[in-house]
Amino acid sequence: MRTYMTDETRPEEGRTPSSEEPTQQQERPEFRPAQDGGWGDPSGRSGDTAILGSPSGSSYGDPGPGYGDAGSSYGDSRPGYGDSGPSYGDSRPGYGAAPGYGGVPGGGVPGGGVPSGGQSAMPGSMPGGMPGSMSGPLPPPPQRALGMGPGWAPPPPAHTGASASGRGAPATGVLVALAVIISLVAGGIGSVGTYLLTRDSSGTDPSYTLGPIPTGATSRPPESIAGVAARVLPSVVSLEVGNGTRTEGATGSGFLIKGGYIVTNNHVVEMAASGGEIKILYNNRQTTGGRIVGRDPGSDLAVVKPEQTFGTPEIPLGNSDQIVVGDTVIAIGSPLGLTGTVTTGIVSSLNRPVVAGQESARQPEDVAYISAIQTDAAINPGNSGGPLVNVNGEVVGVNSAIATLGRSASAEGGNIGLGFAIPSNQARRVAEELIKYGKAKKPRIGIVLDPEYNGQGVRIATTPEQGRQPVEAGGPAAKAGLKPGDVILEVDGLRLQNSEELIALIRSKTPGSKITIKYQRDGQEKTATLTVMGEEDPAASPSPS
Repeated sequence: MRTYMTDETRPEEGRTPSSEEPTQQQERPEFRPAQDGGWGDPSGRSGDTAILGSPSGSSYGDPGPGYGDAGSSYGDSRPGYGDSGPSYGDSRPGYGAAPGYGGVPGGGVPGGGVPSGGQSAMPGSMPGGMPGSMSGPLPPPPQRALGMGPGWAPPPPAHTGASASGRGAPATGVLVALAVIISLVAGGIGSVGTYLLTRDSSGTDPSYTLGPIPTGATSRPPESIAGVAARVLPSVVSLEVGNGTRTEGATGSGFLIKGGYIVTNNHVVEMAASGGEIKILYNNRQTTGGRIVGRDPGSDLAVVKPEQTFGTPEIPLGNSDQIVVGDTVIAIGSPLGLTGTVTTGIVSSLNRPVVAGQESARQPEDVAYISAIQTDAAINPGNSGGPLVNVNGEVVGVNSAIATLGRSASAEGGNIGLGFAIPSNQARRVAEELIKYGKAKKPRIGIVLDPEYNGQGVRIATTPEQGRQPVEAGGPAAKAGLKPGDVILEVDGLRLQNSEELIALIRSKTPGSKITIKYQRDGQEKTATLTVMGEEDPAASPSPS
């Protein structure tokens, strides 16, 4: 895996139209009308509507003796209680019929009695057909009962009667419920029919609406991602750099700091260092030109002075030493030429050694060694030089490089979730020195490293390299007691993995600051404290010395 700078030329964009698949229309349900039966005449009279009596005019039984027979008890139009016999429903002795002078309609039992032509219950049975016997004369009929007279007969009971098949008459509640169900089904069928007859076959509906657009406040809390982006975006600019011949160009990002200066990456503007031009595009879409104030290839930082700022607000610098892994961060810039792009993520690692620009460097000192902040906020070519800010809207890093799976520097890749930023404390020191002096001091400890060592930690060279002694006389390492061949294991508690990590850590320090190192000599571990010094001119080789 390589790490590459994130400047770029603007790529062509392409879009692929989305496609839709027609949805299948569901089959409509088939409705059928409910069937119902008729109800007969409750009086038991003959006619087409009677279902509980016989067509001959008898009710609740057949034409035999019993209730409903012409000439039988409670059915004859002649005065009296039935035929000429003393019994009330049948000529044989005994009650036979149901209680009440003539019995239950149909021969003494609900449902029409015995099927023997309307005869009453079996001889000797109790009223209503119950087993038993009763001897003696029958009681006389009541005299002058209310309503009795020629042609009188009481109506059959409304709810205790039965049809010839034995089914009871439905209750009033059942009839009401059935009527409600029928009306609902009929209404539903009518609605479906109306829809089928009136619908538009094209699928459009002129009266269709999704309702009004919801209204509400568009303001966001200042500490939210949107709130931070709203404050920071006006301070971020897009840079377009040419080499003066318009045959080559680069794009990147930057941000405005105190005094109207713009901080960006060295690799974004280095093309304009030999007479090229810089075009600055602000977030409000106003443009102006700019010039390089100073640049530091060793830290990959540069400062540009714009011709105009158009009242653009400045962005504050935070303390990168206070961030920890897991902190929320926001990257802002112009990835792939898309100005004003905001992405968010977390700090995924700290002190990540990054070597940038090695393949394209004209001189060894142009190689940038960065002890970087690693983030998963999406960073792409064009984000270079843009700010990485915390939730307070303060710059904690300068986006500088991305990891890519490309096999060469020319194989430009996009974001894979690994972006790297220069810590803001380092950017603060370098920017101040570039604005003051036009160049920045390179931190050093006065040693030359052994490039052939592959063991744990990093080893100080044992022989001179390019005319330089392994430990510089009077330098920070010599003052701390280090000697050629010593193996440096840790710096400020951080276990070293390779020489690049040590170089990046030293270059991130401010000259005059103190560091604690742990080193090994002759199998024994020792500690020492060094004071980092600054070098006025660039060193001949990319090393801490």
